[in-house]
Amino acid sequence: MTITKTLNGTELTLAPEGRLDTTTSPELEALLKESLDGVTALTFDFAGLEYISSAGLRVLLAAQKLMNGKGTMKVLHVNDVIKEIFEVTGFNDILTIE
Repeated sequence: MTITKTLNGTELTLAPEGRLDTTTSPELEALLKESLDGVTALTFDFAGLEYISSAGLRVLLAAQKLMNGKGTMKVLHVNDVIKEIFEVTGFNDILTIE
């Protein structure tokens, strides 16, 4: 998995490509921990993401909890496979998906 990070003032966009699973989610989690200082708007661009596992969902949930106290978070360009995972797990009610 590769992650493209774009910081524009207080807006951070992370665009993971490939699979977000048990093997790769620690990389995203570490990047989030080192990148969120001063960020008030977090965007995940999932245009290149093929799959997300429960480990990836846990990282998203943790990010949402962090951002609830300091700003906004949204998820963009979700494919049908990931959209179905969000619906089955109830994450579509927790996350802002555009």
